[in-house]
Amino acid sequence: MQFALSHEHTMIVDTVRAFVENELYPHEDLVERTDAIPPELVQSIQAKAIEVGLYAANMPAELGGGGLDNFTVALLERELGRASYGLQMLVARPSNILRACQGAQIEEYLLPTIRGERHDCLAMTEPNAGSDVRGMQTRATRDGNGENSDYLINGTKHFISHADMSDFVVLFAATGVEDTSHGPKKKITGFLVDLDSPGLTVRRGPACVSNRGYHQCELFFTDCRVPAYKRLGEEGRGFDLMGEWLGATRLTVAATSVGRGQRVMEMATQWAATRKQFGQAIGKFQGTGFKLADMATELAAAELLTLQAAWKCDQGTMSDSDAAMAKLFASEALARVTDNALQIFGGMGLMNQLPIERFWRDARVERIWDGTSEIQRHIISRAMLRVHGA
Repeated sequence: MQFALSHEHTMIVDTVRAFVENELYPHEDLVERTDAIPPELVQSIQAKAIEVGLYAANMPAELGGGGLDNFTVALLERELGRASYGLQMLVARPSNILRACQGAQIEEYLLPTIRGERHDCLAMTEPNAGSDVRGMQTRATRDGNGENSDYLINGTKHFISHADMSDFVVLFAATGVEDTSHGPKKKITGFLVDLDSPGLTVRRGPACVSNRGYHQCELFFTDCRVPAYKRLGEEGRGFDLMGEWLGATRLTVAATSVGRGQRVMEMATQWAATRKQFGQAIGKFQGTGFKLADMATELAAAELLTLQAAWKCDQGTMSDSDAAMAKLFASEALARVTDNALQIFGGMGLMNQLPIERFWRDARVERIWDGTSEIQRHIISRAMLRVHGA
C-alpha cells in the first residue's frame, strides 16, 4: 500500500474540499432548520457537481462516470463526509449494484442515473427484517409460468433512505426457499422498480434524530406488477448482489466517518486553543489536551483502516472482514470524537448556535445503518473462527 498520495489524488482531494466548503457548507444551517432542501438548491448542487466532474465519480469512465478506483473514491467520500449528509448525497455516487444492469436496463436505468437524469434508492430493510436480511417478508411471485411472465410484489419496506428524492428503487424481495446446510433459507432476488408504479405507495417515515434533510421513507407494495426484464441479475441470486454492494457501502460509511471526525476535531482544537479559563487556553489542561490527542490518534487509525481496505478492494483482495473492521472502527471513533468535542465545548456544545450538537446527533446513525456494529463484529469474529473450523 502506497501511503503517499499521488499528485492526482491531491488534486482530487483539493477539488472536493473546495466544492464542499464553497457549495455545501453555506446551506447547512438552512437544511438543519427546515429539515428540507429546496428543489432549486438540489438542482444547483447537482449541476455544479456534474460541471466539475464529481457526479457519479464511482462509475466506470466508459459509461460516462468518473472512473475513479476504490482508493480514490474513499478519499472523495472522506471529503464529502465533512458536510451535511443531505447536501453531500446530492453529489450522487449511484449504487454500485447498478453495474449489474443488463440489456434494456442499461439505457433505462444505469446510464440516465450516471448522467444525473434519474435517481436511485435501495430497499432491503423491513419492519421485521433489519440485520436478518433473509428474514424479509416482501415477496415477488410470478404471474404465470413462463420465464418472461411478470412478477407481483407484495410487502413493506422501511428505513429507505432518499426515496423521496428518487424515481426508482433497487428492490430486494423473496422469490422462494432453498435447502442449505443450515436449514431452509429464502431465495432473494433484485428488481428495478419505478416509484410511480401502480401498486406502490411511498410515504415519508418518522422523523430521525440524525441527518436532517436526508429522509427515510416507507414503501408499500400491493400487487405491484414488475416486468421480468426489470429483474436485476438472476432469480434467487440477489443475496450475492447485496454482498457485493455492502462492501462498498461499508467503506463509504467508514470514509464519511473519518471526514466528519476530522472536521469536528479541527473545530474542537480551535476552540481549545482560543477558549480561556483560569487564565489560559483550555487545551493546555490535560483533561482537554488528552481528549484532542485521543481524537487525532483514533482518526488516524480509522483513516488507515479505511484506505487499506479500499486499496485491497482495488487489488481484488479485500475480505468482508476488511470492510467490516473499517466500518466498525471508523463509525465508533466518530462517536467518541463527537462526544469528546461536545465535552470540550461544554454547555455551548449543546446549543444549536454551533454545529457540534448536530455532529453529535448525526454520528449516531453510522453505527446502525449498512450493518450495525454488532453485525460487523460478527463478520470479523466468524472469519477468525472459520480458519479453525469453527
